[in-house]
Amino acid sequence: MKTKAIILLNLVLIISLFCAASTVSAKTNFCRKTSQTAMQSCQTAARSDYQLAVGTCDNFSDPVARKACQQQASADRKDALKTCKDQYGARQAVCQRVGGAPFDPVIDPLNFVATIDNPYFPLTPGTLFIYEGQTAQGLEHEEFFVTFNTRVILGVTCIEVRDRSWVNGELTEDTRDYHAQDKDGNVWYFGENATQIVGGLIVGVEGSWTGGVDGAHPGIIMKAHPAIGDFYRQEFLVGTAEDMAEVLSLTESVPASYCSLGNCLKTKETSPLEPDALENKYYAPGIGNVRTVDLITGEILDLISITPPGP
Repeated sequence: MKTKAIILLNLVLIISLFCAASTVSAKTNFCRKTSQTAMQSCQTAARSDYQLAVGTCDNFSDPVARKACQQQASADRKDALKTCKDQYGARQAVCQRVGGAPFDPVIDPLNFVATIDNPYFPLTPGTLFIYEGQTAQGLEHEEFFVTFNTRVILGVTCIEVRDRSWVNGELTEDTRDYHAQDKDGNVWYFGENATQIVGGLIVGVEGSWTGGVDGAHPGIIMKAHPAIGDFYRQEFLVGTAEDMAEVLSLTESVPASYCSLGNCLKTKETSPLEPDALENKYYAPGIGNVRTVDLITGEILDLISITPPGP
């Protein structure tokens, strides 16, 4: 009897501990926790960069140059720490809207189809979309080509899109994006291989990520049935890919050349990584993205031509 009592007591204790752990987990706001740890990481990096910069300054033999270098290092640290604070505020704002649960979408390869035919984001291999617009640096020319290549990510076969941008005729970015559509019609964003180019040379790969690698998760680039007020993650890798989208309207008529019937989708796109950045995008049914407006600079990038797949 004594043995049975001990076993029963241990069982009760285990159940109690499990219930307590479940309660703590349920109360944990993982979104806010992530934003807090991301800010700490950002601040640590800012201070580390400052220390390296000071070490560089110490090797200037000219006292005037050395002092100027130190002052610049201090200014850069101040700016970097402010960015960390701004990113934290932007992430907290996101958490207020998406809730505190971990962002860990279930990806079942059997739930995806081979064709991407979402009306607002159709991707037919062989199609070329060309966009142009004036920027502060000059004429921007962008070519968005749906390739015939595919890549398997998290067991899902994704269509590759090559997106290249030129400014005044000079290639500045060459990116490969990977998308797939689920059976409900949602188009998912599974990864991005981005390269920044200066003078014909690759100078960075900022923004690159792959779903399932280093904690990165796919997000939704376009919903099957968007509704006003929808707010969702398009991609997720803390510190690298955190784009968000919100549906503002389903009855837009700008630009008139593609949205004359007033049936275009309008979104607002932001990222906690760039708290000062803000864009509106317009999507025409059966076409896709037709206009991007930078609300900070006022710059507009318009779709000027579509070349369908060849025979």
